[in-house]
Amino acid sequence: MFADRAKIYIRSGKGGDGHVSFRRELFVPNGGPDGGDGGKGGDIIFEVDEGLNTLYDYRHKRKFCAQDGEQGGKTRCHGKNGKDLTLKVPPGTVIKEAESGKVIADMSGGNTRQVILTGGKGGLGNMHFATSTMQVPKYAQPGQSAKELWVQLELKVIADVGLVGFPNVGKSTLLSRVTNARPKIANYHFTTLNPNLGVVDLEGGKGFVIADIPGLIEGASEGVGLGHEFLRHIERTKIMIHLVDAASTEGRDPIDDVYKINAELRAYNEEIAGRPQVIAANKIDAIYPDAEDPVQKLKGEFEPQGIRVFPISAVSGQGLKELLYYVREVLDTLPSEDVVFEQEYFPEESLIEENLPYTVEKSTEEENTYIVEGPKIEKMLGYTNLDSEKGFAFFQKFLKDTGILDDLEAAGIQEGDTVRMYGLQFDYYK
Repeated sequence: MFADRAKIYIRSGKGGDGHVSFRRELFVPNGGPDGGDGGKGGDIIFEVDEGLNTLYDYRHKRKFCAQDGEQGGKTRCHGKNGKDLTLKVPPGTVIKEAESGKVIADMSGGNTRQVILTGGKGGLGNMHFATSTMQVPKYAQPGQSAKELWVQLELKVIADVGLVGFPNVGKSTLLSRVTNARPKIANYHFTTLNPNLGVVDLEGGKGFVIADIPGLIEGASEGVGLGHEFLRHIERTKIMIHLVDAASTEGRDPIDDVYKINAELRAYNEEIAGRPQVIAANKIDAIYPDAEDPVQKLKGEFEPQGIRVFPISAVSGQGLKELLYYVREVLDTLPSEDVVFEQEYFPEESLIEENLPYTVEKSTEEENTYIVEGPKIEKMLGYTNLDSEKGFAFFQKFLKDTGILDDLEAAGIQEGDTVRMYGLQFDYYK
């Protein structure tokens, strides 16, 4: 089975803990703090590998963890950073949060490398906490916790043109005739279980990528047959070729087939059904000469709707040149950018649990200082990049929405007082 979906668990590295130690040298009986910082945990990175075309590597291994950062050491020694873990995926892979189905990243277009989960920051050693009133700090900051997430990987093929039609109408034959693709061809339904890609080269013009999308039958949008497994591959295509059996060699009505497939597309995604379409009336070499011309019936039905109909024979090649050049003309009128799915899920905003506790207390060791700590605070700092404008705005919103600012005021904080949250320290102003 074509591996175009996989559900995996990813975890970034935990930050190394800061170290508590003091200088111990001959003739220096009261050396100051010299505990080093912990190392940063490794990131989880997704990277496009042009040599891959399936997600097979993620079918049997489901758990991927980056390396944790090392603990800080004595004499201001910094712990070693954990190694990043880079996961290779084929172009066109969409990474979604498994439970909600929201897009985290689309590995297509210019996006060839993206950090999905950042490693936890290393904790500060006790050398950072010495003050005029606290010269012997026996506290070091723990490393920030690892981030973990279940993600769904979905491969949506990157093709300009989608070739759709009911089984056995000749899609694989057409693809093998007009491209360098070599799909398996046999005379029974559901021969094609893989979405085959091929490149169409046109004389004196630009080529394009065409994908044979299998599995479309009635009820496909509801998951009947292999519908949902393959409908996702249409999502990036800019134009669709409806291939129908004009000769009705299996007793199918080609007009009815077009309407049924469009109904499935509309049920799956209304926007996709509204994209440009063209009808390829295949097997014209099998039409009886004295019978009513089915191609004219197709033209009479669909060309008033703006859908061109081209009589072709995928076996002999008749009519293919006219069809392909028309498709190229339509593509030239459409935006050249790839269809890229926008990010909908932001791990730094979504992985902080509402029910985690925190405490707000006035320091007994330092004047005008308030300590805010607890799993909720530690997790928030671990998921938020305070160096970015968006991350800092999220931090401010977090303080307000969780009631931390109200709790600080209830504890008696005044403007100019210091707030300390693990390694983060700032002055309080309304």
